[in-house]
Amino acid sequence: MHPPPAPAPTRRAVSPLDHRLQAVTGHDVDTLWAYRDRGILDEQHAHLVDRHRELAKAQTSVTFYLRLLNRLSSGEFDVDSALFTRIDRTVDQLEEATAARDAAARKVLAALEPIEAAAAACAPDARQLSTDDQAALLAIAGGAKLYEHLLTGRMSVTAASGIRIPHAKLQQLEDAGLVVRDTGHPLHAGQPVALTDAGRAALFAARRAPTVQAPKVSARPGASRPTPAQRR
Repeated sequence: MHPPPAPAPTRRAVSPLDHRLQAVTGHDVDTLWAYRDRGILDEQHAHLVDRHRELAKAQTSVTFYLRLLNRLSSGEFDVDSALFTRIDRTVDQLEEATAARDAAARKVLAALEPIEAAAAACAPDARQLSTDDQAALLAIAGGAKLYEHLLTGRMSVTAASGIRIPHAKLQQLEDAGLVVRDTGHPLHAGQPVALTDAGRAALFAARRAPTVQAPKVSARPGASRPTPAQRR
């Protein structure tokens, strides 16, 4: 007997506000959700992603009842009083789901508009992170500890991903206010290192996708311009 097929993965519902999240952050929605799960986002962006997840869930309900209503009216079922009852009930459920979706969208807008305003007025001297800084902060965001070797006395940061970060780099990030250590733990056991709010904000801003312009293609020397076709 063959095992039952594995259920298909649930796809995230697309909301009408997805493009605005992508425009203001420079990341697609799936990436934003992943950053939220990894604790990379600052408080403001984390709140936005949480509200957007609620919107996506509400949009899923709207889509479900729309499809159900379409199926009920497709001719698949006998036209009788029971069908009319199911259609009426589905219409009521769709109306409730739509109201919940609209309420969730308003919450997303309330969280999104301040970020859009801040992005529009972004100062030109915002913190610039080097590639090494970005890599170190990204590794620390996934969990990291500072250890001191018992024999050599050398210190370094080991991230949960296995990446090692030099102590000098950690000191640089600490001085910049991007990371903080929990000094309540002994070094030989490992002192947890975490991003500060400023560190999360700097990492998030640094990883925004740059605007890429398509290169202009120059005509080859001596190439003639196309002429419109002559009418016969």
